[in-house]
Amino acid sequence: MTLPSLETTAIPGLVVVRLDRREDDRGFFKENWQREKMLAIGLPDFGPVQNNVSFNSERGVTRGIHTEPWDKFISLATGRIFGAWVDMREGETFGTTFTLEMDTSVAVFVPRGVGNSYQTLEDATAYTYLVNEHWRPGISYPALALDDATVAIDWPIPLDEAIISEKDQNNPALDPTTAIAPKKTLIVGALGQLGRALHAAHPDADRVDIFASDGVPALDLTDAQAVGAWPWHEYAVVLNAAAYTAVDAAETTEGRVAAWAANASGPATLSRLAREHGFTLVHYSSDYVFDGTAPLDPGHTEDEPLSPLGVYAQSKAAGDLAVGLAPRHYLLRTSWVIGEGKNFVRTMQALAEKGVSPSVVDDQVGRLTFTDELVRATRHLLESGADFGTYNISNDGPAMSWREIAQAVFGRSGRSAEDVSGTSTTAYAEGVLARGEPFAPRPLNSAMSLEKIKATGYKPEDAIAALDRYLG
Repeated sequence: MTLPSLETTAIPGLVVVRLDRREDDRGFFKENWQREKMLAIGLPDFGPVQNNVSFNSERGVTRGIHTEPWDKFISLATGRIFGAWVDMREGETFGTTFTLEMDTSVAVFVPRGVGNSYQTLEDATAYTYLVNEHWRPGISYPALALDDATVAIDWPIPLDEAIISEKDQNNPALDPTTAIAPKKTLIVGALGQLGRALHAAHPDADRVDIFASDGVPALDLTDAQAVGAWPWHEYAVVLNAAAYTAVDAAETTEGRVAAWAANASGPATLSRLAREHGFTLVHYSSDYVFDGTAPLDPGHTEDEPLSPLGVYAQSKAAGDLAVGLAPRHYLLRTSWVIGEGKNFVRTMQALAEKGVSPSVVDDQVGRLTFTDELVRATRHLLESGADFGTYNISNDGPAMSWREIAQAVFGRSGRSAEDVSGTSTTAYAEGVLARGEPFAPRPLNSAMSLEKIKATGYKPEDAIAALDRYLG
C-alpha cells in the first residue's frame, strides 16, 4: 500500500485525505486509518478512542450541521455522500464553508469546533467516523440550520426533497455569539514563582494550587475524587509548575511523603489524564535527576540515564518517567530557578545591602534559569510545533559556581566580589548536620547541554545579561 495524500481547505485544520483504495472483481480494499502513514502525510496525532458508524438506508438522508466538541476522522464504508462543513470557531474564519462529494476512497479530518454535515447520494451508505473523546450523557454543542442563508450550502438534493430529522429541521441560524472558544490552558502550581510567571504570560489560563489562595482554587492531584470531578476535557494544554522543592526537608519523614506526592504522584496523574483527554502536558523538572558526574562540556544531555542522589532528586526522576508516557508532552529540565519571591539571588542581594560577607559553596557549578526564560521556552515549544519529548533549558553562558554568582550579585549591589568567600559542599554539609538539620546530597555539576532546544530555533539568553535585568 502506498501513502495516502493530503489536501488542505479554506477551513484551518480541516483536510481531505485521498486513500489508497485497491479494487478488483471481488470489490475493494483500503487502509481506512493507518496511524503511521497518516502522521507521515501531516495529519495530527489526534488519538481516536471511539469508532462510530451511521448507516443510511436511502438516498437523500441529510444529517444536520453539528459542532461536536472533539476531532473526527470521517470516511465511508459504502456509498457516496455530499459533505458540508462550517467553521463555528471564534476567529476570522468563523462561518467559512467547505463542501466535497465523497466516495469510499476519500476521508476528511474535521477539527473540534467545525460543524459537520452530509447528504447521502446513494442508498445503503455507511458513514464511519473516529473521534478522540468518548460520548458523554448530557453533552451539548451548537448546531446550524441546513438552509442557513449566510453559509448558503448548495445541497445537490433540495432540502424539501431530503430526509431530515425533526430536530435538524429546527436548528438555529448562524450566530457569532455561539462561536466556539478554543480549549483552555491550565496552570497547576500557579502560586509558586514559576506558576506566577506562567500566569503573567497566559493571563486567560485557569489556575489551581494545592491550597486555595488569592482567588486560585485548590486541586490536590492525590485526591482521586477531586481529580475525577475536574473538567479535564476543557483543556488543550496543562502547564505543571507544581513541585516540592525543599531539597533538604525532603530527607525527613514528613518531607519524603510530601516530595513523592508532589513530584512523582502528581505528574503520574497528569500523564494519565493527558493520555485520556488528549491535552499537551508541559512539566518542569530538575538537574537533580542527575548525579553531577557528567563532563562540564557539554554537560548533562537529555538522553543521559537518570542517576538521582537524594529523596527530592529521586521523586523528580520518578515524575520524569511518568510524564514520558504522555503522548503529547514537553518535559523541561532546568536548573537553579530564579523568579519573584525568595531565592538565592535575592538572598545575596539582601546580604550585600546589610553589609554581611557570606561564605558560599564554590564546587557546585551550573547555570541560572530565570522564570521568564522558562516561560519563553515553553511558548516557543508550544507554538513552533517542536517534537514532543524532553528538553534541557536554562539561561546560556559559561557554567558558574554558586560563589561566582553571589560575587556577581555583590558587584552589582555596590560591594566587592571579594566579600564573598568560598567553601566546599562537604564543609557546608558538615555545618548543617552539626546543627541537627537534614542535608540532601547535591550534584556538583548541574550544567546541562542546550543543543537540543537550540536546534529547534530557540536562543536562550545569557545568564549574566538576565541577571543584570533582574537586578534592575
